[in-house]
This record gives sequence, C-alpha cells and structure tokens, in this order.
Amino acid sequence: MQDEIKKYSLVGSVIAVSISKKHTFSKKNQNTIKLVNGLGIEGDAHFGSTIKHRSRVAQNPDQPNLRQVHLIHSELFEELADRFHIEPGQMGENITTAGINLLELPAESTLFIGTSAVIQVTGLRNPCAQIDHFQPGLLKAVIDQDGDGNLIRKAGIMGVVLESGEVKPGDEIRVKLPPKPFKKLERV
Repeated sequence: MQDEIKKYSLVGSVIAVSISKKHTFSKKNQNTIKLVNGLGIEGDAHFGSTIKHRSRVAQNPDQPNLRQVHLIHSELFEELADRFHIEPGQMGENITTAGINLLELPAESTLFIGTSAVIQVTGLRNPCAQIDHFQPGLLKAVIDQDGDGNLIRKAGIMGVVLESGEVKPGDEIRVKLPPKPFKKLERV
C-alpha cells in the first residue's frame, strides 16, 4: 500500500464535466462524459486524432490533436470571484477540478480519473480574445507575468486521452508525475 501511495504525488477531484458538439466558447455540464483513447471526449467538437481548433486547422489540419481534453482548476474561479462570476464549463473546459494546481504540473504528467480514464498532460491552454466576449476583462485576468516578465497562462491545461473511460463529478483524480527532469508546461 505504501508504494501505491508514493506512486501518486497528488490527489484531487472532478467538480464538473462538460461538452459542446459545436465550437462554442462555453460547454454544457453533463452527468458523465466518455473519454476515448487517442480521440478525446465523445460528442465534443474537439473529438479526433487531428487538431480541431479552428484557427489551427486553417494553418495545418494534419497536426496531431494535443488538445483533446481541456481541464481547469475550480480554484481559478475562486481567485477571480471578486471581479467575475464563472461556473464550471463556462470557460470551455471539459473537466473542472479541485485540489490540484494544474498549472504547476510538469508536461507529460498522467492523470488517472475515476475507475479507468487516463489523460496525459500536453500543455497550457492559450486564452484568446474570445474570452473577453464571455466577460469583458477576463483575458487580462487569466494572463499574468512572473517576476522575470515571463507570461503566465491561467486558463487551464490540455491533454490527450491514453485510456478510455467515463468521468463524472465526484470522481477522484490521481496524478503521476513523469520522470525527472520535469519539463515546464508550454502552450499547445
């Protein structure tokens, strides 16, 4: 049992799951979503092995889809609550989490969700101007700078599905960190 505990560095939970069949900014909350190995979330506009993000399809439709699943930590909503009211799914995420600082995870971290779903973290979501159409000023609130002037993107992380499975609110998330040296998350 002790080895199993050491295997997972962090544990959190799923607050909400959301999808949209069309390329909409916000996604509708669901009771459950089905993750499909190598493709993403069944019924979501970003489902597929090649990129589905419209601006990236225009550049090169044959790029691998490293943005199959979008996750945001609910703690971001709490951080912004004095200026914005944001509900799970409204920022376009598929899985809203609690208890794990997703932005601090290294690239290639593995998320074990519920009983069988597995996601590998590919990078950071790069928030675009569309976020200000949802709530004016939100783009500036989810982009920051560190002490060295480096850009900090707070709008969640992206991943690919390694193992199929259903995910629902209340499911546990277990994080397995990749081998060191860790690679910092970059935008995907």
